[in-house]
Parts: sequence; C-alpha cells; structure tokens
Amino acid sequence: MLTALSIRDIVLIEKLDISLEEGLTVLTGETGAGKSILLDALGLALGARGDSGLVRHGASRGVVTAGFMLPKDHAVLRVLEEQGIETEGELVIRRIQNSDGPSRATINEQPVSLSFLRQIAGSLAEIHGQHADRALVDVANHRRLVDAYGDLDEQAAEVERLWQALSDITNELAAHRDLMARAEAERDYIGHAVEELRVLDPQPDEELKLASARQVMMHAEQYASALSEAESVLSGDRAIEARLNAALRKLERRREAAGGRLDQACAALDRVLVEMNEANRALADAQRSFSFNPSELEKSEERLFALRAAARKHKCTVDDLAITRERFEKELSALTDSGQRLEKLEAQKAAAQRDYDVAADALSASRKSVAKKLDKAVQAELPPLKLEKARFETQITSDAGRPGPTGIDRVEFVVAANPGTPLSQLMKVASGGELARFMLALKVILAAKGSAPTLIFDEIDTGVGGAVADAIGGRLARMAQGLQVLAVTHSPQVAARAGEHMLISKMEEVGSHRMVTRVQSLSDKSRREEVARMLSGAQVTDEARAQADRLLASRG
Repeated sequence: MLTALSIRDIVLIEKLDISLEEGLTVLTGETGAGKSILLDALGLALGARGDSGLVRHGASRGVVTAGFMLPKDHAVLRVLEEQGIETEGELVIRRIQNSDGPSRATINEQPVSLSFLRQIAGSLAEIHGQHADRALVDVANHRRLVDAYGDLDEQAAEVERLWQALSDITNELAAHRDLMARAEAERDYIGHAVEELRVLDPQPDEELKLASARQVMMHAEQYASALSEAESVLSGDRAIEARLNAALRKLERRREAAGGRLDQACAALDRVLVEMNEANRALADAQRSFSFNPSELEKSEERLFALRAAARKHKCTVDDLAITRERFEKELSALTDSGQRLEKLEAQKAAAQRDYDVAADALSASRKSVAKKLDKAVQAELPPLKLEKARFETQITSDAGRPGPTGIDRVEFVVAANPGTPLSQLMKVASGGELARFMLALKVILAAKGSAPTLIFDEIDTGVGGAVADAIGGRLARMAQGLQVLAVTHSPQVAARAGEHMLISKMEEVGSHRMVTRVQSLSDKSRREEVARMLSGAQVTDEARAQADRLLASRG
C-alpha cells in the first residue's frame, strides 16, 4: 500500500507531506483547489512523462517521493532484488523533475530508468478516472485480467512452458536441417577435410610448442659455442682446481691443532670445489640438450608449416583446428546416420506440438468459460451505476494459426453504452463519465485477483448524484475492504463512505501573495462541515449539517 506521499515545489505545492492508511480515503475540496495537482504529482512518481511545467515558479526542481509497504511475496520485490535493489518490504520512489527539462528517478536511493519505473509502477498502484491512463483500457492487459479472475495463471504458465519447449525443439530441428543441407552440398569436401584433419591430428597449444622448439634448434650452434667457451674458461688446464685441492689438504692437516680457527677457511674452499664440479656438470648437461639431429628441425618445421597451411585453408587459427575438425565430423555424421537424428528431432517436435496444442485449446476453453462468468458479474454491476441499458462483453478470438506463449487467444473487453449501438473498445465509449463507471464496475469484479494493492479514482462520480453516487461510494468501500482505495470526489455520498477524509484547499500565503495548496486530515467535526458544504454549496446551512450527520451516521 501507499503509506506516504511527499511533494516539493510542484505547481502550487511548495511543501506537502501526507501519511495514508488502509481502506478508503477520500480527497475533497472546491474546484481549482489543487486535487489534479496532487494526482499529477503521484502520477509523476509512478513513471508518467515528465514536464518542466510542473515545477513551481521560481524553483529549480520539483521532487515527488512515494513510499510503499509491500508483502514479502509481492512480485515487485523479486524484480527489484534481481536488479540489486534492497527493499526489506519498504519501497521509496523519488522522482526529480528539473525546471530546465530532464527528470530522473530513484528507488530506495538507487537510480533507475523511467522505463523500469513504469514497468513496476502498474503493480504498485493504478490511477482510474475520466482522462487518466488506465491499465483496464489497454487491450494487452485484458487476457491477463481474465486469467487472474478465473485462477488460470498456472494453466497459462504451463502453456507458456510448452511453447518454450516447442520453440526450442523447432529451432534445434531447423538448425539440424540447415546443417544437413550444407553438408549434402559439400559432402565430398567435408569428407576430405575430415580425413585430412584426422591424419593431421592437431593438438592443443601445438603451434606454440613447435615454434618454440624450432627457434631453439635454429640457434643451437650458437648456444653450444657459448657453452663450450664457458667450459674452457672454467676448466682451463685444471691448474686452479689442483691448487685449490692442495691448499685444502694442507689446511685440513693443521685444522685439528688450530682449535677451530681454520674451520671457516676449510669450509669455504670445500664449497668452491663443490660449486666448480656442479658448474661443470651443468655445462655438460646444457651442451647435451643442444645436441640434435638436423632432421628433427626439418620434421618440426614440416609439422608447423602443415598446421598453418591447414589453418589458412579452413580460415581459422591453428588452435581452432581441433574445433573445426569436430564441426566437420558432426556435419559428416548428419549425412551418414541415415537420417536417424532428423527423425528423432521431428518426432520430438511433433510431440511438443501436440502437447502445446492440447494445452492451448484447454486454456482457450477455460478462458471462454471464465469470460461468460465475468460478463455476467460485470453486467450485474451496471444498473446501479446508471448504466442499466449498457452492455459489457469479453470478446475472445481464437486463432490456432497464430499461436504464442500466451496461447491462441486475443482477449478484449468491449462495451455498448446505449441500446442499438455496436460493441466497441472501451476507449470509444462516448462519455468520459460512462467510461469511468464502466471501469469501476469492471474493477469491482477484478479487484481481488487482478489489481494493484493501491487504487486511485479521480472524480469517477462526475455528473451523477443521489442513488448513483451512493452506488459508486458503496463499490469503492467494498473494494477498500481488501485494497487501499483513494478517491478524489465531489460527491457527499462517496465522501461519507470513507474511513479517512482529507481536504484539499488553496489559499494565499501570508506575506508572499502566492497561492499555495494545502491538504489536511479532517476530524469528525471538520468532516461533518465539509460534507455539509458538499451538500449545500458555498453557504453551509444547519439543514445541510443535519443532512451530513444523517449521511455520515448511515455509513458508520
């Protein structure tokens, strides 16, 4: 539900903070007091198109903040979680409209696009009225509403799952047929390529290994020469090693008598001799590693050149030759499996098609059955709303030749406001007031299953009074038992039904000569006075107050 609405610098509203409760809340006030401004601001928070003209004169920007509390299983919370937006059940939407044109939006202080805001807004709140955008008018929503009303969501989800399975196998079959067509056209080439690559048998990272080995072998003589020189310098005529050994033996003979004073010198000479021997062995090992047969270089080069030639031929890298071989083998297999793979895929597609067709036909039949119940329920709501001669119908057009994830049905709500007139789209109803009442009748029936948790009705009682206004108020109150309902109204019968009554007024600000809009929650006494004003006009009489008392008491 919508728990709070905060407005800063929007048209005549400089600063406004409203707390909202569950149930039915009405907003009343004289014409021009600013009720439409309030709804425009709320619409801005719900993703309506921005307009720099909404920013209060003299301000650099206007800001609307709407706070929502949602149950833990609400679909919007899952969507926000997928976007990395933390909520813990609380949702704060902030829309900032700059006076120089552009606007931006945040959800729980994280920036979001306006398209994303609009995507989730319809699941948070709906604004209904004579001229506001309405989800009920959009034909794209009618199928979903029928499914929700008839508890067909699981059945519809199964049809969507089967459609996806059918689409997947259809795509796989098409890909296999394309593969076979290409392979058949190039059968000889593919067979030759497979045999060639099987013989070549390219290995992972082989090009790098061969290139490195070739580089070493090509410079082996230079490496061997350098090693030989190093060995000559180290070995010489062995005189150095002989002198070191002689010195070590002399010191060893006197070591014990020296009381440890010769220990370090002996150890140092011993290490020198050991390292010299290690160096000689290392040089000998290195020389052997550079000893190779010239034919090895020739074989390595032939292998490397063969791999690179194959890569150029097949327009790939040497490292991708193994993948290319697998692709050719797959294409060849498609030609040599006697069509077994094709037959298997065709059988799977036929089975998937049957499963989808059965489920889609069953869903279509369910929708048509539900539509009859919906039509009957909505039709029963029309007479009290002064639409007793109107007709409402859910038209379902089924076309098995145009299947899709939602089935084979196109669903649309159509109406005729007067006898003898043809059924037509909701938006083509002649009167805005009639359209609003059609919306109310439909919403009363669908509210429990196909509605956002917050509904806002903008002057849907315009042009009616007495029993019709009372019927409208009764239906708003009935919806408010399970949903949060806000209603902007001029009807005292509707206002008397509310659990919370707010007065919107416009007044001149002291000292600034500016007109500003105010909203205040009315006490019982103030509410009585406002209902009396709605009954009598500008001059509130005692008779009007008495009538207001009776009206409020009868709704208590």
